Amino acid sequence: MKNINNINNINQDKQIRITSLNGNSMKLDGGAMFGNAPKALWQKWMAPDELNMIDIGSRSLLIETRDHKILFETGVGAYLSPVMKKRFSVIEDNHILLQSLKEQGLDHKDITHIILSHLHFDHAGGLLKAWQKDNSALELLFPNAQFIAGKLNFERSGKPHIRDRASFIPELNALFLDSNRLILKKDGDKISLGDIHIEFFESHGHTPGMMVSCINIHDLQIIFMADLIPGLPWVNLPITMGYDRNPELLIDEKQIILKRAYESDAFLFYTHDPMFAASKIKMDKKTKRYIPDNPEDVFQRTLDS
Repeated sequence: MKNINNINNINQDKQIRITSLNGNSMKLDGGAMFGNAPKALWQKWMAPDELNMIDIGSRSLLIETRDHKILFETGVGAYLSPVMKKRFSVIEDNHILLQSLKEQGLDHKDITHIILSHLHFDHAGGLLKAWQKDNSALELLFPNAQFIAGKLNFERSGKPHIRDRASFIPELNALFLDSNRLILKKDGDKISLGDIHIEFFESHGHTPGMMVSCINIHDLQIIFMADLIPGLPWVNLPITMGYDRNPELLIDEKQIILKRAYESDAFLFYTHDPMFAASKIKMDKKTKRYIPDNPEDVFQRTLDS
């Protein structure tokens, strides 16, 4: 792999740039985020505040080539009203992902593809314009992008169960359909965008039809973990979230993906870890479990096209 760590002065006609981008951060209840793990254990991994809340990152992955600007997810964004923003403990008022794109010399209009693992508000809310005082209707950003999502999860978002109804954005499905830019995928589907090859692994443990993207660029492999493994502590196989629809199934799915990542020397990309964007994994000889290896707080690579 030809890997140039200095990403300045890139000739994008000949190179591929890969960058982790921050979005709007949140706080969530630590007990909910760690499911049936006791606080005595999980507080060693993420320190809670006086209300038992822990920091939650919101991170996207950007891959740029001469012809494509591909964004994996958009985070929660800034579409929520002040009341709902407070309810979900979203920290910043402005749309942080748009600011992060600007720091890369890009506008949301430059994005050609947005790949969404699932349509929960904290992964898809960044698709929408920031909340306005006039309480105007929700409106999509990224007018030149194709939206790629899982068929099953798109159907679920239109008819959610009462258990996860609050996780979806009710207006989003109609906005997708009106855009005529929605592409739906299923398990095992593959797409190629120049030198970027993506295979989708369909997961049902967190929410039906969540799509994990297995990205191959030459000999670099990245697995966009979404909520299958939202951060470093969840690499630990039995650790799941209280939000997961089927924890036992999720653990089985984690085992499949972790084995794949280990055998292919792939990076895991984390959407919700407040400190780390990505890591590889290794096998702990004592416990015989996979553990994170050399986590990176910012993930950046530049490859020859």
